[in-house]
Amino acid sequence: MTSRILIALLLALLLAGCAGAGDEGAAPSHAHDEGQPQEGEAAHADEPRKGAHGGRLLEQAGYALELAIVEDGVPPTFQAWLYHDGKPLPAKAGSVEVQLTRLGGGVEIHQLRAQADGSLLAGSVVGEPHSFDVEVRAKVQDKALRWTYASYEARTEIAAAIAEQAGIRVAAAGPGSIADEHEVQGLLTPSEGALAQATARFPGPVRSLRVNVGDHVRAGQALATVESNLSLTTYAVTAPIAGTVLARNVSIGANAGEGQVLFEIADLSTLWVDLHIFGADTGHIAAGAPVTVTRISDGVVAQTVLERVLPATATASQSTVARALLRNADGLWRPGSAVKARVTVAQQPAALVVPVSALQTLGRWEVVFVRVGQVYEARPVKLGARDAGQVQVLAGLVAGDQVVVEQSYLVKADIEKSGATHDH
Repeated sequence: MTSRILIALLLALLLAGCAGAGDEGAAPSHAHDEGQPQEGEAAHADEPRKGAHGGRLLEQAGYALELAIVEDGVPPTFQAWLYHDGKPLPAKAGSVEVQLTRLGGGVEIHQLRAQADGSLLAGSVVGEPHSFDVEVRAKVQDKALRWTYASYEARTEIAAAIAEQAGIRVAAAGPGSIADEHEVQGLLTPSEGALAQATARFPGPVRSLRVNVGDHVRAGQALATVESNLSLTTYAVTAPIAGTVLARNVSIGANAGEGQVLFEIADLSTLWVDLHIFGADTGHIAAGAPVTVTRISDGVVAQTVLERVLPATATASQSTVARALLRNADGLWRPGSAVKARVTVAQQPAALVVPVSALQTLGRWEVVFVRVGQVYEARPVKLGARDAGQVQVLAGLVAGDQVVVEQSYLVKADIEKSGATHDH
């Protein structure tokens, strides 16, 4: 994404946030009791009224219900207190049910029961995020009461056109596999049979040099001419194979000895990757294992498989060498270069995975962002095993959830900008 597009995105989001404050898509921050009052509740410009216990005060027909989410040292749970004409009522004077509708339509019901301390307490946990449409049904002294309001957090709205322009992409969470990978270092070398030497057939002075180091040559191409001391005639030294000149070991006028190596040539269309395996890792790595090789200079990756594990130990490093063949189509994999590699020794199936790129940190949560329509919401997730590309999700998502997998940091930035987060 160009800087111009990014600026346009941020400006558009800022304007949308200013214009839509108070709407579902530009949700206000949530402190357990915020939201817009609807049926059966008096409207206030800023916040709803608070009760004696710090909860939201819902009032109707002389009755009041104070509702809060308590979580001091315990999982988040709904707790309520009853009032009539401003005076507290015993918990047994009524019953309370709270229905939550999550983004995407999921519904959960929390039944509150009378406690000895005079409150009503739910026996069920209010899962994160605390972002939902709320319906409260109560029966107090035979009076049926009902309130509805919205209470959103970690939620924002981004128009589809802006999201597309910004490169925000979603994909369905679903089953996959987590690779058991070993990180190793390696060195690129010419492959077997790809290295050749051009030598002088007869002794004599070098009269011409026709190629330099780095030049590409074809098989049979003349590389130099030497005047034979025996016949006093000039003969050509030619390339034994097609490839790249790696070394030139002679200069014009120098005397070439019989059999002297004048040029070293390698076919670099394929290279060996010699991977150095240490310690206990040696017992897990065998021929046929998939390998991902990363070029350190520019981060380009290539996929290959281990061809063999060499029987001898490298003397200098005391490592076992595992060898893979690497195709060098762009010519930028260079012999002698160090590379990083990941060797996959096993694949572990997982019921639910998301790309590592989907993960963000929001407050104390590790989250992904789920999209429903044009609304995006953070979902705290419990994670399991991971590899370089994917991570297992143990809780917080269900299969089919549309998760932001590219440019998730833009969604995070918009939520933080709007203040629609909740730090417990």
